Amino acid sequence: MIGNSQRGKAWTKAVLGLRCAEIHVCGAANAKDLLLEIINDCGDFYDIIEYRRQTPLEVYEAPFSFGKIQNGDALVAFSKKRVLELSKYFLDRGVRNSVIYGDLPPEVRRMQYKTFLDGTSKLLITTDAIGMGVNLPIRRIIFMDLQKFDGDDIRYLTSQEVKQIGGRAGRKGIYEIGYVCSADGDVNFIRDNLETEDEPITKAVIGPSELITNITGLPLREKLALWSTREEKLDYYRKMDVRDFLIILDSIKHFKLPEAVEYKLMTLPFDVNDAEVMQCFLKFVEEYFRTNRGHITPPELAGGSLSEMERYYQKINLFYSFSRNFNIDFEPEWVYSERMRVSKRINGLLLRL
Repeated sequence: MIGNSQRGKAWTKAVLGLRCAEIHVCGAANAKDLLLEIINDCGDFYDIIEYRRQTPLEVYEAPFSFGKIQNGDALVAFSKKRVLELSKYFLDRGVRNSVIYGDLPPEVRRMQYKTFLDGTSKLLITTDAIGMGVNLPIRRIIFMDLQKFDGDDIRYLTSQEVKQIGGRAGRKGIYEIGYVCSADGDVNFIRDNLETEDEPITKAVIGPSELITNITGLPLREKLALWSTREEKLDYYRKMDVRDFLIILDSIKHFKLPEAVEYKLMTLPFDVNDAEVMQCFLKFVEEYFRTNRGHITPPELAGGSLSEMERYYQKINLFYSFSRNFNIDFEPEWVYSERMRVSKRINGLLLRL
């Protein structure tokens, strides 16, 4: 059945990709015990390599001022809208800056990182996307807000979020001390969360594998519901949220496709909550399974605004994923060149907000 020990082992081996795994622990030691438990269950071997922070991290006590921004500063907000507002504020005052947020294509991120790295940009303005393994010469992390919308509620940042984001400050050989501060002056919140010892992470998230289609007598939607409510036998796993999968299944049910096809479609990586991208997805399904029988039409750019180009980039990725998953002939070079073309246009827009 789905969710048993063998499924956990298959999932772990797919993630690790090695019989002998190296666990690199740096700032995430609260997940180490969980990882070891999963690996031991798989009967795999591992080495543990632990890293220690090379530069001290200090709370910046002085009040924050827009007029006293320094080279190497990173302003952290928690929405794309706020990031773009801050970027425009500084550009209007002649302060070149680099921006990073979740919707930004990876090619554009690299372009924006480069201008910060080479000093063309004085400061970085970013969402919490900066906390995901970014290694840049940042002198000071400035939290513009201490609360964020997490998809359900507006809440205060957790200790782990403050550490993960704040830990981007400091760079050995460039900034020997990393500073963290709050734009609203609440240094106690920053200090308390940096000093708090985090609770260990006790559960990993798993999703339904293709084995779910082997269950007979139920439509895939009901199998998913059954899988998501069934208690996991291994207590260090928890089930992923399958709401996006259900949205996709509801949107394609009138096509009456085989379950194996439905499974492939529901696991394609795209934003199901973006109506325009969802329509693009349904157009591909219609073309491939009903109209053209084996072909889909590449997307076209609908306009020149920032949001339109970002959405077009998502559609190109969806075209690529759809084609690869169903072995459809397409021109990879068109995908690569078109992604780079639109990325350059997005980067150009960000330079002149």
